[in-house]
Formats: sequence, structure tokens, C-alpha cells
Amino acid sequence: MLLIKAVDYRILELCKEYNLSINGLANKAGMPPSTVASLLSEKSRNPTEDTIFKICIGFGMRMDKFYASNLFDLKNISLENTSQKIYKV
Repeated sequence: MLLIKAVDYRILELCKEYNLSINGLANKAGMPPSTVASLLSEKSRNPTEDTIFKICIGFGMRMDKFYASNLFDLKNISLENTSQKIYKV
């Protein structure tokens, strides 16, 4: 799975868990709803850590909890535009 897809799925997973709409998340994160929507619609293919941090603020969680998901299992993540997978060293 591409890393950006894992981020997308995680945001949607957390929206469901926290019972938040995309607009609700954006408001809590202090971001325009269009920013979150473009991230999820694949218009934004490379979200910055600042964006992920703001999304975490919206969920009221630390970044380590955001990434603490099987979606980010290093053996299953591949980088965009490459077939290489990321492995632990």
C-alpha cells in the first residue's frame, strides 16, 4: 500500500472512531475543510508533517498515536512512484 493511502485510510478510520465529519475534523484542526478534502481526494499527494500534526490536534491525539496503526506496518508500505518497500533495518 502506498504511504499516502495509509494516511488517507487512517484519517477516515479516526473520523469514524471519533464520530467526526471531514468538516468537523477540519474545524477542530484549525484548517480549511478544503485542505482535508483535497488530501483525501488524492489532490495532495505529499502531506507535510505540519498538516498531519494539525490533523492530530483535531483528533486530540499525539502523532505517535496517529501512526500507531497496522496501516503503517513497514513491511506493507511502499513509497509513491516506486515498487520498493520500506523495511526495518
